[in-house]
Amino acid sequence: MSRTLNVVRLQLVNRQTYIWVPLLILAGSWVLTLVVFSMIPYDGAKYGGGAQAPLWYFMFVGVQALTLSFPFSQALSVTRREFYLGTLLTAALTSGILASIFVIGGFAEQATNGYGMNGYFFYLGWLWEAGWWAAWLAYFAIAMLLFVAGFWGATIYKRGGPLVLTIVLVGLGAVLVALMWLTGLADAWARVFSWIGAQGALGLTLWGMLLIAVLAASSFLTLRRAIP
Repeated sequence: MSRTLNVVRLQLVNRQTYIWVPLLILAGSWVLTLVVFSMIPYDGAKYGGGAQAPLWYFMFVGVQALTLSFPFSQALSVTRREFYLGTLLTAALTSGILASIFVIGGFAEQATNGYGMNGYFFYLGWLWEAGWWAAWLAYFAIAMLLFVAGFWGATIYKRGGPLVLTIVLVGLGAVLVALMWLTGLADAWARVFSWIGAQGALGLTLWGMLLIAVLAASSFLTLRRAIP
């Protein structure tokens, strides 16, 4: 466990990647969103999509967590299992910090009626339907999912190179298109959207956690044979 925590310290040597850059992106998109809200002559509730910016950044953090740190960790005689667990623990810690900021911001927006402009950057009602803890879990899961997706892609790149990564991504795209075509052929889009609506934000979050587990497990299997 101590060696795993050393990997966390290794990843956090460059705090800009995990902490300061996401916070800077979040602060910048928040300020710009408030400026836009102030320019909209509308009394109803206003929502902006700028809160997605730091979440999407976590995909690039996942890529950098492997490509920049993995070769160095192997030079320090860190096992691949220790590197894998330490890296995921680092991602969980930083995702938790970001999710906590989103929840605190959501409380502030509810208390101030959207900064007095009825504008909401952090607070999305459908995410908060089951409570603040469900919103926290949703933000945490989104950040972790994007991180693990980036890490998963980086492990494939390290194992097979750009050609293999491209083939895998194109193959996944083809499978997705085929599923969409079969859904349309069966005239099942109404049932699909009804199922999504029935899940609610919490249900979709739990399905996302399952997808995180699948990607994380496959990443470890690939990492075991990846070339530093």
